[in-house]
Amino acid sequence: MIDYKSLSLSNQVYRIIEQNILSGVYKAGDIISESKLSEELGVSRTPVREALARLESDKLIGITPSGTVVIGITEDDVADMFTVKRFLEPKVAMLAAQNITEEDLKKLGEILDQQEFYQEKQNIEKVRNLDTQFHDIIYSACKSPIFQSILSPIHHKLMKYRKDSLNNMGRSSCSIDEHIAIFKAIKEKDTDKIEALVLEHIDQAYKSIQKGKAK
Repeated sequence: MIDYKSLSLSNQVYRIIEQNILSGVYKAGDIISESKLSEELGVSRTPVREALARLESDKLIGITPSGTVVIGITEDDVADMFTVKRFLEPKVAMLAAQNITEEDLKKLGEILDQQEFYQEKQNIEKVRNLDTQFHDIIYSACKSPIFQSILSPIHHKLMKYRKDSLNNMGRSSCSIDEHIAIFKAIKEKDTDKIEALVLEHIDQAYKSIQKGKAK
């Protein structure tokens, strides 16, 4: 739903279309048009046009003779994103351990409690959304706008793959256990343990995604 009182209209349209692409509502190969989107979202074509220009720049859509085609996130993109995460995320978590506030530690603890609650309810979407919050707090706590601007969008763009991964038998429970271990290591400022745990978390997530594709 469009909220005219918050973000600019084109930003809201951009976020809605991006969310629909990343979550798989609009699938790779789908044709989307200004007129159709304008009607669907109840807005004029101008903010839709502006949003589509940004999405083309993000490489999430492409302009072809047949029209505007959804590209989405490819398997090669996923592999590249996890390569970046492996290089950068352990360092960012170690920086976060040095800079994190008591308030952020409290938030991380609350997120873990909620993840365990929704895991028991088998609400994987909630678990995934809380996973996003968990990682975003760590990215912010590292106090590097550059690192945060790289990792947060990557984690966001992997939303569909992360949900698919968490749907694999036992993965959501294991992921939460990994989060708890990372949280404790950050709290204790144990940088060696943080590095090993974060790498393990990234590798297990990627293995689960690969396992899901093989089914």
